[in-house]
Amino acid sequence: MAELVDAVPARALAVYAHPDDAEISCGGTLATWAGAGSEVHVLVCTLGDKGSTDPDVDGGDLASRRREESEAAAAVLGVAATHRLGVPDGDLVADNETCGRIVEVVRRVRPDVVVCPDPTALLFGDRYWNHRDHRAAGTATLDAVAPAAANPHYFPGAGGDPHQVRDVYLSGTLDPNVWIDVSDAIERKIDALFCHRSQLSDTSEYFRGFLRERAEDAGRAAGVRYAEGFRRVALA
Repeated sequence: MAELVDAVPARALAVYAHPDDAEISCGGTLATWAGAGSEVHVLVCTLGDKGSTDPDVDGGDLASRRREESEAAAAVLGVAATHRLGVPDGDLVADNETCGRIVEVVRRVRPDVVVCPDPTALLFGDRYWNHRDHRAAGTATLDAVAPAAANPHYFPGAGGDPHQVRDVYLSGTLDPNVWIDVSDAIERKIDALFCHRSQLSDTSEYFRGFLRERAEDAGRAAGVRYAEGFRRVALA
């Protein structure tokens, strides 16, 4: 059975592809940790410039709007700082450059825990194929923390002294082994997600109820009212 984890890291870094990914994937966890005194940072890898199916939307305008939305969401969650790589949507790749840029942020922030997408999760049921940017963000982050950020021979001088991340929490996983109780933070998670108005056609009470139900499903597995599940990888 998966473990219910109540330990709060002193400092955490969430690395995600798009401006709304952290809120969707682990917003309750980030709000819970921030509320308990953790210094929470978020790294957004892409601009969010292709987050629309409207052919008349200007990508630059959309990126600016989504930056504002992510800043508003971060304030709701209690995030200490948001960092950005500024890669165009769809161009994020888990190459040496991306890995090095994430290493630089890890060494500056010096988190105990890093949260990112599980890059091994490809198909969810028979209706959703995991976005390539999500997979790239997860792979590049894992490469950055195991072992690059902690090894002085990788990217020497990038961001400062080497830093060993203790644990990685992989969200959107098909194999959760830990749960975080987000019962006291579920409304903040939803409020933060609702800051991303450019991405949501429905911010009604009905949709809020749907999001609560998803967290209730995880909560039943964890034995609490609302939860978020992760695959934890212990690095130290």
